[in-house]
Amino acid sequence: MDRSEQRNRYYNELAGSSLHRLAAISDGIFAVSMTLLVLGLAVPTASEVRTGMEGDLARLLRDLLPATVTYVMSFLTLGIFWVGQQTQLSQVERANRNYTWIHLGFLLSVTLVPFSTQLLARFHWSRIALIVYWLNILVMGTALLLGSEYASRARLFPKEQGRMIIQLVRRRVLGAQLLYLVAMLLCIFDTHWSIALIVAIQLNFALAPPIPLLRRL
Repeated sequence: MDRSEQRNRYYNELAGSSLHRLAAISDGIFAVSMTLLVLGLAVPTASEVRTGMEGDLARLLRDLLPATVTYVMSFLTLGIFWVGQQTQLSQVERANRNYTWIHLGFLLSVTLVPFSTQLLARFHWSRIALIVYWLNILVMGTALLLGSEYASRARLFPKEQGRMIIQLVRRRVLGAQLLYLVAMLLCIFDTHWSIALIVAIQLNFALAPPIPLLRRL
């Protein structure tokens, strides 16, 4: 490219082209969001426990069980989506402005996880709280898939492996979102069934057990 062509390039053709910077801000946002989750676990105050009454402390700790379950569930959720994003970023050969902004939209949904987690922890019996949490997962999955679809169309993946990569991403994201949808629908009967199934789904993706059907997801 000669100097005249370089001068005539638009700024948007240069913006957002660093994969390293995109990965860096992603790691930072995931780290902060995962740390904020623990703030939902409030340590009982001394005024709530009568002197020498172990039963009071045991009761207060038992009351923390919903918050503890949602904390672990959401930590796994963020861990799974972090792995999904870094897998995608490791496969693209380059980035551009549109691809970077798609991932910034994905990161926006990541920052909402502490809120949806605390909402569900405080109102674990509420269908509305459960649906808000599910919508948070749905938006994250949709944004991550959108990034892959754009990367495929813009030929950001290696030419020889692009078709295989996008097929794998589609199968993983769509399969996972179908499972999350089933889990959400269980709140028709009881939100605790939904939470239990989401935890099981997250454990499956985190542990990747050697079960043929599950390993294909």
